Amino acid sequence: MSYKPPVQDMAFVLKHVAEMENLLAYPAYEDFDMDIVDPVLEEAAKLAANVWAPLNRDGDTDGAKLKDGQVKTTPGFKDAYLQYVAGGWNALPHNPEFGGQGLPWSLSMATNEMWQAANLSLGLCPLLTQAGIEALEHHGSDHLQKTYLEKLVSGEWAGTMNLTEPQAGTDLAAIRTVAKKDGDHYLLQGQKIYITYGDHEFTDNIIHLVLAKIDGLPDDNSGLGLFLVPKFFVNEDGSLGDRNDVWPVSLEHKLGIHGSPTCVMAYGDKGECVAYLVGKEGEGLKNMFTMMNNARISVGLQGVSMMERAYQHAVHYAKERVQSFKLGGSSDERVAIIEHADVKRMLLTMKAYADAGRALSYYAGAQLDRQNNEADADKKKAAANRADFLTPLVKGWCTDMAVEVSSIGIQVHGGMGFIEETGAAQFIRDSRILPIYEGTNGIQAADFMFRKFLRDQGTEVKKYIAEMTAADLSAMEAETQQALKSGLKTLKETTEWLLKQDMKDLDPFAASSTYYLKMFASVAAGFLMAKLAIQAKGDTSPFAQNKVKICRYYIEALMPQASGYAPVIMGGQSVLRDMEQHSFDS
Repeated sequence: MSYKPPVQDMAFVLKHVAEMENLLAYPAYEDFDMDIVDPVLEEAAKLAANVWAPLNRDGDTDGAKLKDGQVKTTPGFKDAYLQYVAGGWNALPHNPEFGGQGLPWSLSMATNEMWQAANLSLGLCPLLTQAGIEALEHHGSDHLQKTYLEKLVSGEWAGTMNLTEPQAGTDLAAIRTVAKKDGDHYLLQGQKIYITYGDHEFTDNIIHLVLAKIDGLPDDNSGLGLFLVPKFFVNEDGSLGDRNDVWPVSLEHKLGIHGSPTCVMAYGDKGECVAYLVGKEGEGLKNMFTMMNNARISVGLQGVSMMERAYQHAVHYAKERVQSFKLGGSSDERVAIIEHADVKRMLLTMKAYADAGRALSYYAGAQLDRQNNEADADKKKAAANRADFLTPLVKGWCTDMAVEVSSIGIQVHGGMGFIEETGAAQFIRDSRILPIYEGTNGIQAADFMFRKFLRDQGTEVKKYIAEMTAADLSAMEAETQQALKSGLKTLKETTEWLLKQDMKDLDPFAASSTYYLKMFASVAAGFLMAKLAIQAKGDTSPFAQNKVKICRYYIEALMPQASGYAPVIMGGQSVLRDMEQHSFDS
């Protein structure tokens, strides 16, 4: 079963959650109006469904390979990528100054969702390129921007992000790759692991963005720099020159995303790896997070993509698989399993989580658009605060739910889901990397608790809760209103309890951070689903009426489960304080 992009769902969320019409009123988008939305989505859907999606299974069974220092990707991947570039899709949200089309980031999120759902392994290549573009636009010198951005924006060249090393993991201060000043550039030496598309044959050049210690600076985060390392040097006329001293030395053997080459990269084995500083010395970590935050929202969106793909696959199977009589039915005829109540429960759960994740992700994308376009300083800051606050929610919650929903998809298939031939297993294997990518979800939870919540004494959190609580929900059914009000009340009480705790002892906050992120994201998504349901209620079309049912199911049946985290946060995890290292011995 292939993939059909849910264009109508996407357009509905863009209109009523991202509020695309308001975004297009910014001067930067004066050449566009709402008439652009449907054609963009429909054309992207054709490429995603007809070209990218059919290659997804091939990438799983015939993944990337390394031979003689060159990565070879799955047959068909390069041509699919080149069609994507020829269509201008990589340039969609980027600055027209560098050849971009200048459309809102939130609109490009919808097309990105299609690429990732159609073929997650292939979609990872442009995702990292986009993160690199963001870093160069914000921190690169005029020379670096002029030399590299146009080709990166078009997708003619690809980008990578090189951060961690075997001994470092998340502790980036422990990296050992070193950059030494050498005239107008630096010489880089070291090794990086887990480099997505560190090498491939899609493009003539690959631009690596590498975090490294700067020789002579302190041996901590203040001694880091972010460096641009081209695979091939670029001559003054823009043509490509000699090969730089950077090579893939091995490919990781992974649980999933087999079509995506995850490389171990060696820099400067011959002592000749030329690197160019992006930004200032000592600001590598800060500049890297420009890329990282972009990538974190994009990875959260990948979670939405995998939920949608697993759901579609499960529905297709459930309609075709005939098994057993319908409980309580009068007929002695066996029915398709989609007629069974528990299968309906699983499918509706999958769909509701996918829709809720889409709403939360697109809402975050709209805040980035507002941050980038607001002329009013206060409104700009408010949008930046909201985007910053939403980033760990989108990344952490949507990717956790991707694993959950993919697992439910296997359950719908029963024993056939555990067999590779049906294809259901690929979605859970592929999606399992997402809670680990770009900072594990434990890191997202800590970021949300300490940097987004406690740092400003809950100011932004309380503001958001107040906005949701004050919203007019009177158009909703009474049961839906009650469920949402109850969830908001519990969230508010839990938030107030946390703010009253002794900040001198941070262990309880650390132990509660994952639960609090899950609770907050669940309720925030519920509020957005309520907005969608209210918009759909006045429409008698089958799509709209079905949307009301999906939103109600999320709010009334799924979101209330998040309230169970409240007693856990408010003392239920205290046993952790009594667990010493030896307590985990078998």
